[in-house]
Amino acid sequence: MLQIPHVAQWDTAGQERFRTITSAYYRGADGIIVVYDVTHKESFEHVREWLQEVEKYANDSTVKLLVGNKSDRQDRVVTTEEGQALADELGVPFIETSARSADNVEQAFTRMAGDLIEIKAQEPEDPSVNINAGSGSGDKGGKCC
Repeated sequence: MLQIPHVAQWDTAGQERFRTITSAYYRGADGIIVVYDVTHKESFEHVREWLQEVEKYANDSTVKLLVGNKSDRQDRVVTTEEGQALADELGVPFIETSARSADNVEQAFTRMAGDLIEIKAQEPEDPSVNINAGSGSGDKGGKCC
């Protein structure tokens, strides 16, 4: 039975004051999306540091995705090619999005969900977990909890 991973969202907006608590959130995370602003070079320059933190604290199986946001803006300072090159260097998938126009936002989450499902499908099934046990679906003897 395939189980869909638990998804939690933590948005620290890249602020340094959250760096001390984020390591706790990385542990046990199934997926992490690192987002930078294509109109703000400094946010792009911090991507490597954030992904090093992820590598340091997250599980080896944690799915990662790099997202360049505000792709609709004309005042961008980080090119698509720069974003893709960094993603290639770091070995993570890459997509550009626009939260304003919703361009590629659904695709980013669909990509993350698909990668998570693929990884979970490859894991051996845990025989100690039976979500149908005692579900009351005609099983008179089954009890839950």
